[in-house]
Amino acid sequence: MKAAIIGGGVIGGGWAARFLLNGWDVAMFDPDPDTPRKIDAVLDNAKLSLPALSDVPLPAMGNLSFATTLADAVAGADYIQESVSERLDLKHRVYADIQKVAPDTPLGSSTSGYKPSQLQEGATNPAAIFVAHPFNPVYLLPLVEVVPSLASDTTLIDGVKDTLSSLGMYPLHVRKEIDAHIADRFLEAVWREALWLVKDGIATTEEIDEAIRMGFGLRWGQMGLFETYRIAGGEAGMKHFLEQFGPCLTWPWTKLMDVPEFNDELVDLIAGQSDAQSGHHSIRDLERIRDSNLVGFLRTLKERDWGAGRVLNAHDSLRRDTAPLLDADGPLVRLQVLPSWIDYNGHMTESRYLFAGSETSDALLRLIGADMDYVAGGHSYYTAETHILHLGEANLGDHLTGSVQVLDADEKRLHLFITIAKDGTAVATLEQMLLHVDMAAGKTCPAAPDILTRLLPIRDAHARLPRSAGAGRRVGQRKG
Repeated sequence: MKAAIIGGGVIGGGWAARFLLNGWDVAMFDPDPDTPRKIDAVLDNAKLSLPALSDVPLPAMGNLSFATTLADAVAGADYIQESVSERLDLKHRVYADIQKVAPDTPLGSSTSGYKPSQLQEGATNPAAIFVAHPFNPVYLLPLVEVVPSLASDTTLIDGVKDTLSSLGMYPLHVRKEIDAHIADRFLEAVWREALWLVKDGIATTEEIDEAIRMGFGLRWGQMGLFETYRIAGGEAGMKHFLEQFGPCLTWPWTKLMDVPEFNDELVDLIAGQSDAQSGHHSIRDLERIRDSNLVGFLRTLKERDWGAGRVLNAHDSLRRDTAPLLDADGPLVRLQVLPSWIDYNGHMTESRYLFAGSETSDALLRLIGADMDYVAGGHSYYTAETHILHLGEANLGDHLTGSVQVLDADEKRLHLFITIAKDGTAVATLEQMLLHVDMAAGKTCPAAPDILTRLLPIRDAHARLPRSAGAGRRVGQRKG
C-alpha cells in the first residue's frame, strides 16, 4: 500500500511516520529542500515511541521516498493526505494538481479549521475530498477527526475510516461540518481564556500549564469532559451536577466572548514567560519528554482497556487476527524488546522472558484450537510449572522469535520446550508443563477430541526431532 503525504512539516511528518511504521510505503512531496532532514527527525522520535505502545510486533517499516513533483508523489497512491499551510487558495491549487493525476483517490486534509465544503469548492471530484484532522504527535495520538460534507462519497468515507483504524487511529466521524470541527473549538476556548489570564497578570504561562497538568488535564485525558462532571455530581450523577453548577454559567467566570488585543506587547509577554519556563530544553528534548510521558500514560490506559488504550488493544487484536497462519515447526511469535521491558541493568527483565514464553505457548494453543473461544466454552490449559534458563542478553529494540518443541502430550498434559532467540541464537529457554482444566469444576479433564486431533500429530512429528539439550534441567545444574 502507498500513501502520498503532501507537506513535510510537523503534521505531515507525523502522518508519514504513522503510515511507514504500519508497513505502508510513503511518497513525500514538499518543495522545501530541508524536508528530508525534518522528516528524519520526526521518524527518529516515532521509532523510539510508537513500537512501545504495541504488544504485537509492528510490520516491517515501509519505504520512504521524496518525490520531485506532486504528480509523482500521488501517482499510484491508495491514500493521499494534504498537510500544507492553512491557506484556502493554496489548498485549492494543490487539490487541482492532485486530481489531475488521481481524481478518485481518497484525499484527506489535516486542516484545523476549514470545513470540507470549503475545501471541495471548484474541485474536479469533490466527493473524494474530506477533512482528516489529526493531533500532534500524529504517530502517537489516536484521534483523527473525519469530517465529510453532503457532497462526500459515503462509501469512500467508510473505507477511509477502515484505513485509519488499521493504522491504530481512532477516526471520530463528525456528522455535521463546522468551523474548527470539535476538538479545536475546545482548545480555542481554553487558549483565549489563557491569553486573558496572562495579559491581566493573573497567571504566568507556567502557572497555567501547572493548573492543567496537575489537575483537570489528568482527568480529561482518561475521562473526557462529561464523564468527569458526571462523577463530580456524586451518586446523584449528571443531573445533580447541572443543578449545582448550572447557575455558574451566568457568573463572571470566563471572558469567552471577549478577545484580548493580539499585539506585540502580548506576544512579547507570553514568549518571554515561555522562554523562562521551558527555554532550557531544546525542542527535540521537549518532543522526547512529551512522547515518553504519552507512552507511559497510554500504556496505563491500555492495561485497563480504557479510552485511548482500548483503541491500542483493538489495533493489536487486528494485527493478530490478520497475521499469516503459523506452522508449529517454525517461529510462532515475533517480538520486539520495548522500553518498558528493560530493567535497571539496561537489559530485558526476567519477567519479560516469561511473557515471551507465554506468548509462544499461547500461539501454539491457538494453532491447535484452544483459543479464546475455547476458553469461553469453559475449558483451558493452565500452566503448572515453568523453568527458565537465561543464555544471553536482549536489549532495547532487539527482535526476538519464540519457537516450541512439544516434548510430550496426552489427553490432559502438554509438555513444552520453548526457545526465545535473537538473530537465530537462543537467549533463553523455558520448559513448561500445562494441564487441561475444566474451569467450572476446577479440575483436570481430557481435552476436546478436535484439540487432540491437532495436537497429537505435532507431538509425534516433534518426537522425531533431536531432544532439546536443556530439557529436564534442574535449577543450579551446570551448563553443558
